[in-house]
Amino acid sequence: MRIATFNILHGRSPVDDQVDPERFLEAVRLLDADVLCLQEVDRNQPRSQHADLTSAAAEAMGAREHRFVAALSGTPGATWLAATGDEQPDSAAYGIALLSRFPVSGWQVLRLPPLPLAVPMRFHGRWRPEWVRDEPRVAVVADVQAPGRDLRVATTHLSFIRGWNARQLRLLIRSTKVGSVPLVLTGDLNMDPRRASDLTGMRPLASGLTFPAGEPTEQIDHILADDQLLQSRHEAVMQLPLSDHRALVADLA
Repeated sequence: MRIATFNILHGRSPVDDQVDPERFLEAVRLLDADVLCLQEVDRNQPRSQHADLTSAAAEAMGAREHRFVAALSGTPGATWLAATGDEQPDSAAYGIALLSRFPVSGWQVLRLPPLPLAVPMRFHGRWRPEWVRDEPRVAVVADVQAPGRDLRVATTHLSFIRGWNARQLRLLIRSTKVGSVPLVLTGDLNMDPRRASDLTGMRPLASGLTFPAGEPTEQIDHILADDQLLQSRHEAVMQLPLSDHRALVADLA
């Protein structure tokens, strides 16, 4: 069973700054994941040619189950609001997605609290801090009927603000651990492996530098497990022809 997580930058390539749906679908095929977790996913956005990237990915990988969860509703530069979950199915939105070739017996959506105030942050090459606001964050959880054992798989894209992303992660773990079903947590957590493991008590199923894609210097994308019996027989970091992240892949024994 292969699990992959990939922050897709809404399908955009940093090389030509374009979204090519066929390039995105080829990346999905190359990943060949049984469970695919995506972040920064567009639905019906002009910048990604009004494509439903989740549905397109599901068809490309042969996923029988998939769920897109909007974090933001509307179009960048126009109406751009926190999603509530009550939007129309084909409305313009941006968020995360989880896709599975295996049956899913249940879904859960969590809306994680954004930092309510702007905070000062320093960016590379700028000596003055800038005041920035976080965006809404969400998580989606699937109870996957994997071969031989059920798994609870979660994916999210946490805040880039240190400290606040720790709060979001603790809330996510408290809300998703259920009984004896193993939990696999994936996504762009915006923190390094040691901090992610310390906060969750989970261990990595795959490791490697994932950001920035061209010459990565850090790992902020993760696949973590809370069950010692879950073991990776192979792990990989894949550079694909889109996004400013590399994809992280774990093949489970």
